[in-house]
Amino acid sequence: MLKKYHTFFASPLGTVQVSCNNDCITRVHFLQEADRPSAPDDLQTGAPPVLQLCVYELKAYFQGQGRKFEVPICQEGTVFQQRVWNELLNIPYGKTISYLTLSKRLGDPAAIRAAAATNGKNDIAVIVPCHRVIGSNNDLVGYAGGLWRKKWLLELEAKITWGVQTLF
Repeated sequence: MLKKYHTFFASPLGTVQVSCNNDCITRVHFLQEADRPSAPDDLQTGAPPVLQLCVYELKAYFQGQGRKFEVPICQEGTVFQQRVWNELLNIPYGKTISYLTLSKRLGDPAAIRAAAATNGKNDIAVIVPCHRVIGSNNDLVGYAGGLWRKKWLLELEAKITWGVQTLF
């Protein structure tokens, strides 16, 4: 069994927990206020470099200086879930697609609900950009971290990419 490591850091959207094994990031999660640790965690002794790299890349992203993640990721899921999460990685920074478009890219427009449900089960927030999937009418819908966070992430990316101040 692989050893698990984690750390916490303060982001503009609240405390983020990052978890990994020796080889890859397994979770990036926004903590609810009640779950927030009283003091930020330092990197665990012996934590692999992948954890430091992830925190560095996430901080750069939140500062508008990072558009791409190089850190290796892995999350467990069915073959379908893996396909959805891999397709999310193809959505360019600063762009959005609809849940219907996502299901079409997967080759099955009828799988819209399954694609949306899988999008909501993504455990690697920001890096696997589930926040870039919106409703068919360009509505801001569904985000496990809260719609206000989704809005902030999309507005950050739009501002950096297009100079747009407000989308929603």
